[in-house]
Amino acid sequence: MPSNKLPTFEKGTVWLAGAGPGDPGLMTLLTAKGLAKADVIMHDALVSNDVLDWAGKDATLEFVGKRAGVRSMKQTEITAIMIKHAKAGKRVLRLKGGDPFVFGRGGEEVIELAKSHINFRVIPGVTSGIGGLTYASIPATHRDVNNVVSFVTGRDATGELPNSIDWDSLAASSPVIVFFMALKTMPDVAANLIKGGKSPSTPVAIVSNATVADQTVVETTLATYANDVEKACPKSPAIIIVGDSVKIRGLLKDYQQTISSSNVRVDAI
Repeated sequence: MPSNKLPTFEKGTVWLAGAGPGDPGLMTLLTAKGLAKADVIMHDALVSNDVLDWAGKDATLEFVGKRAGVRSMKQTEITAIMIKHAKAGKRVLRLKGGDPFVFGRGGEEVIELAKSHINFRVIPGVTSGIGGLTYASIPATHRDVNNVVSFVTGRDATGELPNSIDWDSLAASSPVIVFFMALKTMPDVAANLIKGGKSPSTPVAIVSNATVADQTVVETTLATYANDVEKACPKSPAIIIVGDSVKIRGLLKDYQQTISSSNVRVDAI
């Protein structure tokens, strides 16, 4: 790899990088270089071990992940540690699952870096809202299905369903909707979408542990979601897709090559 053509990771700076949804092959070259050159790697819970295996042998790995319902480091603490390392002259890689600017608090962190007069680089990553769908054989867009796709968070800072979502408008305007962090709140989401005008038979897919060896996919509908999920027990982290693009999966899943492991389990209800 002609790494000399990539930017230098300078001391006292922070690279805020997206690790992608899990498969290390989906990392960007800049993220791979950041892993190799960083003095400190501050990584989230959604960064896979296969990605962390790319870290330089002298790098210090610091887990600063958050998981719903689990006591974890506060955002202010994470930012303070990042700033402290940078001011100490370290090369700091702040590594997030997916893309740092898609429901990843990346915007909050770079604002604080700028306020502290610390130079930083933001490296986009493949968001699970795209990569997770792709590995589940579900196109985010297809011209026969949709010309709009919406990304929606399933919980706010309190862990509950955001009360600012206009469900009627969302149901009417977006043929395909991708929900992040919505496994807990999805029964309410489904009820709100049906109330807003979505057909109860609208297909739904839940992709758990997207793009890694234990990825699972559960197919259901808005009407049957609660019962089917109770039987299948999909795990977090999960991406949930609502819309007719889920139907395309049946044509593709037996032929599409994605995860290299032969141990991938696919459940279809």
